Amino acid sequence: MNLDYELVEQLRRVLTSVEQILPRPVAPIDWQNCFAANWRRHSFAGYLEPMQAVDDIGLDELLGIDAQKEVVEDNTLQFLRGYPANNTLLWGSRGTGKSSLVRALLNRYAEEGLRIIQVDKDDLPSLPDIFSIIGDQPYRFIVFCDDLSFESGEKSYKVLKSALDGSVYAAPPNTLIYVTSNRRYLVPEYDTDNLGSKLVNNEVHFGEGVEEKISLSDRFGLWVAFHVFTQEQYLDVVRQCVVNLGRRHGIEPPWSRELEQAAIAWSHDKSKRCGRTAFQFARRWVGQLLLSEEK
Repeated sequence: MNLDYELVEQLRRVLTSVEQILPRPVAPIDWQNCFAANWRRHSFAGYLEPMQAVDDIGLDELLGIDAQKEVVEDNTLQFLRGYPANNTLLWGSRGTGKSSLVRALLNRYAEEGLRIIQVDKDDLPSLPDIFSIIGDQPYRFIVFCDDLSFESGEKSYKVLKSALDGSVYAAPPNTLIYVTSNRRYLVPEYDTDNLGSKLVNNEVHFGEGVEEKISLSDRFGLWVAFHVFTQEQYLDVVRQCVVNLGRRHGIEPPWSRELEQAAIAWSHDKSKRCGRTAFQFARRWVGQLLLSEEK
């Protein structure tokens, strides 16, 4: 009797341990009603988790990046129509609208079949699993990796290279990869990188280290650069943000010298002239204006 009891207890402990390792059972995603999902890794496996809420930002709200919007939107439309389209690297300074643009595209084109799956850098080795899940779905997927960069010695970028290069881990026809990064080459650049460069027939040939770094970003068909604004561009965006935000709350904030100087000072405090800084200032200014009218 005691032997049977001990055996049952051992089996219970084993099952408890196994349950902690295995992912929890999840229902297949209803892509008709779910527009975005995250890949969640659990021990040795992973699963797609529906995103309960997606930022409702619209393309018209992204100011000062019209050229970038046109390039990325056209590429996305080509993809949705079943035409040739490119994997895309959106790179540049922080706060300039890279990830917001991807979310705005989802909001604009979700009704036309666009879906997004967000994947963290550490989960890139799971790309083949993700592809196998979505490959036969009647939707168009953007696998999105936000704020991606690799440090020296990291190896997960090799799976991404393979997926981009169309080799063993190639993405299915209904999938593109969009990546945002502060780095054009996604990896750190050092002064010593150029030591291996040499001239061959008056052309610069980079050393092996640089070639390895360039080879990853080279696999993206589109490079779309995002840069900080000039002061004039920044103030134009601030003006539009203040007007748009004010109208949402039923007011028309007047543009004044005081507002302009406050916006410039705000950008100095943030050490950045970009869309994010402009929008943050507009929220502060309009919010204070609304609060003052209550008093």
